[in-house]
Amino acid sequence: MTCSQGETIVTNSLTVGIVGATGAVGQELVRLLHERNFPMASLRLFASARSAGKTVERFGKKYTVEEAKPGVFADVDVAFFAAGGSVTRALAPDAIASKCLVIDKSSAFRMEKDVPLVIPEINPEALLNHKGLIANPNCSTAVTLMGLWPLHKRFGLKRYICSTYQSVSGTGAEAIRELEAQTQAYVKGEPLPRKVYPYQIAFNCIPQVDTFGADGYTGEENKMMLESRKIMGLPALKVSATCVRVPVVRAHSISVSAEFEKPVSVEAARQAIREFEGAVLVDEPAEKKYPTPLDFAEKVKCGVGRIRVDTAFDNGLSFWVAGDNLWKGAALNAVQNAELMFRKGWLKPKAALAKV
Repeated sequence: MTCSQGETIVTNSLTVGIVGATGAVGQELVRLLHERNFPMASLRLFASARSAGKTVERFGKKYTVEEAKPGVFADVDVAFFAAGGSVTRALAPDAIASKCLVIDKSSAFRMEKDVPLVIPEINPEALLNHKGLIANPNCSTAVTLMGLWPLHKRFGLKRYICSTYQSVSGTGAEAIRELEAQTQAYVKGEPLPRKVYPYQIAFNCIPQVDTFGADGYTGEENKMMLESRKIMGLPALKVSATCVRVPVVRAHSISVSAEFEKPVSVEAARQAIREFEGAVLVDEPAEKKYPTPLDFAEKVKCGVGRIRVDTAFDNGLSFWVAGDNLWKGAALNAVQNAELMFRKGWLKPKAALAKV
């Protein structure tokens, strides 16, 4: 656009920051922001002091990693936090004070009453109620609700019981390396290195994700219970979860049994999934077609299949859902929230007017 000197123009692109940019979710955020053509004027990568000063190349551009510390958000319009709860607690207040919108993947503020916990396909209206910070749900919660929400809208959810099959990428890059190293050692007949998990993960399942509480449930299991109620707007929803780490690199899967208020049918359930923007129906049992984590790694939508009448519940359905824990369970959901806010005009640059 050619402008005469002194003319005022509107600039819509945002200055974006990623805190925890060198981690697994941070790297996916960089990728998705570029691949989805997010309206960025500039991108700044923040990490620990140990990583500060490093140069990384992404999508043909070179970025110098900056230390994540107070004061760096003055010129940032929106910051995606992907560095854990302690970092969010330490730095989010400073970002918010700088009028930088924080979209946080950690559990630090998810259950705070005045913090929206948002999956845009489910409760987008909650984005309007933010006070500077929007929380992302737990990865397993996000994937599970991609199957449950459309069924709730059709039949009215009363309760659900689930077991998760969670990939090692949910723990981080070191866990991926441990799975690979253990697999190679196992094949060679060598001792298996073990550092990340309390048990061997290769060729094994570990029924513990997060630490155990006094009630016998893990932190991950309690997150699923509490977050489901908040996101779906069902404070009395009964939920029981068992979370299991499995030797899969990427994408989580969840087996769900749910009871509903209204009579159910398999075909009506399938149609509800077909019509839902967040899921893909993969449910042809006779043809052995159902979602697997391998098929839904690096996919925008989650796959739902194995839909059948649950014989333990009145008005019950059982199903299987698979989705990418690093995408819908983390980075993608955060970017989708920002995209929606930008489209609606709820997210704008701090300096929307520039003098030329």
